Amino acid sequence: MKRIILHKGKEKSLLRFHPWVFSGAVAKMDRGIGNGEIVEVCDHTGAFLALGHYHDNSIAVRVFSFEPVTPDYDFWRDKLLRAFRFRQSIGLTDNPDTTMYRLVNGEGDGLPGLIIDLYDGNAVLQFHSFGMYQLRDVFVQCLQELFPNLRSIYNKSGLTLGETEQFTPEDELLFGELGAVRAKENGIAFNIDIQGGQKTGFFLDQRDSRAMVGELARGRNVLNMFCYSGGFSTYALRGGAAHVDSVDISRKAIELTEGNIQLLGGDAPQRHTAYCKDVFAFLEEMPSQQYDLIVLDPPAFAKHHRVKEQGIKGYRNINRKAMSKLKPGGLLFTFSCSQAISIDDFRTIAFSAAAMENKTVRVVHQMQHALDHPVSIYHPEGDYLKGLLLAVE
Repeated sequence: MKRIILHKGKEKSLLRFHPWVFSGAVAKMDRGIGNGEIVEVCDHTGAFLALGHYHDNSIAVRVFSFEPVTPDYDFWRDKLLRAFRFRQSIGLTDNPDTTMYRLVNGEGDGLPGLIIDLYDGNAVLQFHSFGMYQLRDVFVQCLQELFPNLRSIYNKSGLTLGETEQFTPEDELLFGELGAVRAKENGIAFNIDIQGGQKTGFFLDQRDSRAMVGELARGRNVLNMFCYSGGFSTYALRGGAAHVDSVDISRKAIELTEGNIQLLGGDAPQRHTAYCKDVFAFLEEMPSQQYDLIVLDPPAFAKHHRVKEQGIKGYRNINRKAMSKLKPGGLLFTFSCSQAISIDDFRTIAFSAAAMENKTVRVVHQMQHALDHPVSIYHPEGDYLKGLLLAVE
C-alpha cells in the first residue's frame, strides 16, 4: 500500500479523528498514486495515522479508518451493517408508515464519499469520491446480502463525481429493474423520481421539519417556496391548512408537487394552488399579510467559502422579503443547506433581516436534518442543514 507523508504538525487533525487530509498538509507521497487509490497516511516520522482514498484535489485523502485494517469485502460489509443497525435502532428499517430513509450518510457513518438512500425496496447510491465509486460492485453485493428483497440499485452520481480525462460519470442501473417508485413518509405517500429528480429523488433530511409544519399548519394559509416535490405542502394540507400555495421555477417540480397532492385525496387538491414561477419575483409581487405560515427551503446559496458573502446576502434578502409580507403573528420556517453557512451565521442572517424590517422576531425552534443523517462529532462540516422556526410580529 502506497504512502502519503504529512508535514510536521499537520497530523493534529487526524489525531482528533477528522476524516479529511487537505493537499496543503502533504509533504511527500509515493510515486504513481492514482485517483481513488487506497493509501496509508503517515506523520513526518513515517508513523501510521489512517487509511483513506486519495484524490488529486483540495481534499487529498478521505479517511475511512484510523486503524491499520485490511479493507476487504468483510470490512465494507461491516460498515454497512453498522449503518443499518443504527437505522434499525431508531425505528426506520421495518416501519410501514415510513418506507424511505438514508442508510449511509458519508462521514457520519464512516464512509466518506458515499450516500445510500432507500425508497421502498429501491436503493440509490450517490458517490462523492472516485475511491468509493470504484467499490460500487462491492456495495451492490453488500446491499443484496443485507436486503434480499431489493428491487433495484441505482447509481446516481453523474453530477457528484467530477469529470477527468479518463472518466466521465454517468447515472446507471446497477441491479434489478427500476419502475415507478412510490414510498411513504410518516404515512404520506410520495411519488419518487429517482432518475430525473433532485438529489437521490427526495429530500429525506427534512422529514422532521415537514412533520412540524404539519403540526402547526391547521387553519393557516401556507406558502411553500422552492417547493420541489411538495413535501412541506403535503404535510401542511394533511395537517389541516386552510390553503397552501406551492412555488417553484421548475415545471417538473410543479408536476411532481401536484401529483403528490393528488395522492393525499379528499379535498386536498382543492385547497392547493401551484405556481411555476421564479420565487424571488413571486415574493416581490405577492400581497402583504396573505400568509400565516411561510416555508423558505432554497437550494444552497453558498456551496463554497469563496461565495459565502454572496450567499449571506441572498439568504438575508429572501428572509427580509418573507418577513415583510408575512401576516403579523405568523410563522416563518427558514432553512439553509449551505455548508459554508454555519448555524451562527444563519442566526445572524435572521437577526439582520428582522432588524432591517423592524420586526419583533422570536426564535421558536432550531432545526437540523432528520435522525437518519448522523454527523460525526469529529467532522462538523457534515452538519450542513440549518433551520429556524421564527415567530414574526
